[in-house]
This record gives sequence, C-alpha cells and structure tokens, in this order.
Amino acid sequence: MLEEGKTEELSRPRGRFMCFVRKKHVRVGLAETLSTFVMMVFGLGSVAQVITGGGLFGDYLSINLGFGLGVAMGVHIGGKVSGAHMNAAVSFTMCVLGRLGWKMLPLYVAAQLLGSFFAAGTVFILYYDAIYHYCEGNFTVSGPKATAGIFATYPAPYIPIHAGFLDQVLGTAMLLLCLTALADQRNQPAPSGGEPVAVGALVLLIGVSMGSNSGYAINPTRDLGPRIFTAFAGWGSEVFRAGNAWWWVPVVAPLVGGVTGALIYKALVELLHPVHTDKELEHRDGSSECAPLDQCKKGTAEVCV
Repeated sequence: MLEEGKTEELSRPRGRFMCFVRKKHVRVGLAETLSTFVMMVFGLGSVAQVITGGGLFGDYLSINLGFGLGVAMGVHIGGKVSGAHMNAAVSFTMCVLGRLGWKMLPLYVAAQLLGSFFAAGTVFILYYDAIYHYCEGNFTVSGPKATAGIFATYPAPYIPIHAGFLDQVLGTAMLLLCLTALADQRNQPAPSGGEPVAVGALVLLIGVSMGSNSGYAINPTRDLGPRIFTAFAGWGSEVFRAGNAWWWVPVVAPLVGGVTGALIYKALVELLHPVHTDKELEHRDGSSECAPLDQCKKGTAEVCV
C-alpha cells in the first residue's frame, strides 16, 4: 500500500494534466481534431471502398452518403465543444462575421488539418491491400487506375481552372448560406438536437447536385491534409502538379465562397428581420417574424407571410 505522502505526489501530475486538458483552447482543439477525424474516416473510407471495389461495393451516391453521415457524426462529437466546424472555410467565415475570434482561427485550422491528415493515414492503412491490389502497386494520380482521388479532390479532365474555381466558390457559398440560415434563431433554424442531421443532409445535398465537376471539396483542410499525406505515402509531388496545379483551388476558393454565401444570407434575410421591442417579444406566441393572420390588426402596414 502506498503511503499517504506518495499518493499525494502521484496525484499532483494527474491533477496538473487534467487542469491542462480542461482549458478552453485544449478542449476546443481536441474536439475539433476528433470530429474532423471521424468525419474524414467515414468520407474517405467510402471513396476507398467504391474505387477499389470497382463499383461492387457502392457507387457515387455511397460517397455522398459517407460524407453526409460522417459530417453528422462529427457534429455529434464536437458540436457543443468546438462547434464542429471541420472546415477551414466555416471557421474563416465565422471570424469574418465576428462569431469567432481571429486568434482562434489558427487553432481550428491546425486541428482540422491534423484530423484530416490522420484520417487519411487511417484509411490508407485500412485499405492498403485493396489499393495495392487495385492499382497493382502503381500509385498514380491520373489514369484508369488512379488512386490519389481516394484522398484528395481532382478536377474532371474537361474542367479548366477558372471553371473549377467557380465550382468551389458556388458549392461553398451554398454551404455557408444554408448553415447561416440553419443557425438563424429568428427564421427557421434547425430544431434543437437536430443540427447534426440538418448539416449532414446539407452536405449530402451539395454532393448529389454539385459534386461531379471536381469532387465538391468545399473545404480547404479536408483537401489539403490528405493531399499532403499522399505526397509522402507514395504518390509523390504529382499530387500538387496534377490538374494544372489544381491543389490551390480547393484551398482558396472555399474561403471566398464561404464568406460570399454567408454575407448574401445576412444581407437579404437576416439583416431585414423586423426589430421588435422587448415588450413585443414577450407577447409573441412563436419565434417567426410575423404573427398568424388572425392576429394581424386591420390597417397595419406590416405584411404577414
């Protein structure tokens, strides 16, 4: 049996460690890393299964479902701690809108890159034999047996850089426009507890409608982390040269698109919500902007929709 003094000495390092872990920045970083990791393992795993299986174990819809449901699980894991951005475009847009301090941005980006990088490594280990069998040990970026697309996105052969840039801007704009709407408590927000399903459905919707041109990265860290991994894992520097040096497009374009989509929603919807006094808010039955038609006073200038 340990003496009382020795027990106290052993408990002190543990106490210091727990205090460190419970610090806000540490909790946020760990939650963001883990939520991103989980989202990416499910997403990249679905791509690996479809490609290496030659269509026997799923198709394009399987990939959309993998990423959509993966995002939903990620939100469950980190939603109440870090917000589960899992996307540098989301974090950057939140900073622009003033909902996240700029000093937190490097932490979020680092956590997302780390989670994506380790997720790529995990999927690579899990599917290594399948990948090796599929491409006969020739890890290529393009061609009929290309496998680099399991981990990062590449444009279709017919897509020029400017069209791919627009594709990524539009896709991310739709993502942040809808996310901003889902968080708008004065409009029709996602129900409490239903946010993961709503966000996952949104990603699924973008995938089935805007994914064929360039794989709908709509996320700088989702693309860059695995791309760096593939450069070290056997695909080489070609992952940065392919597609006319495509790699920078899914890094820059989503930042532009995210801010654009969020600002469009704020300008056309959020900033136009009617201003109510505290007394009016107390007497409102619901959370919608307008009262039911039978509660509208005759002669009022306010139109109820």
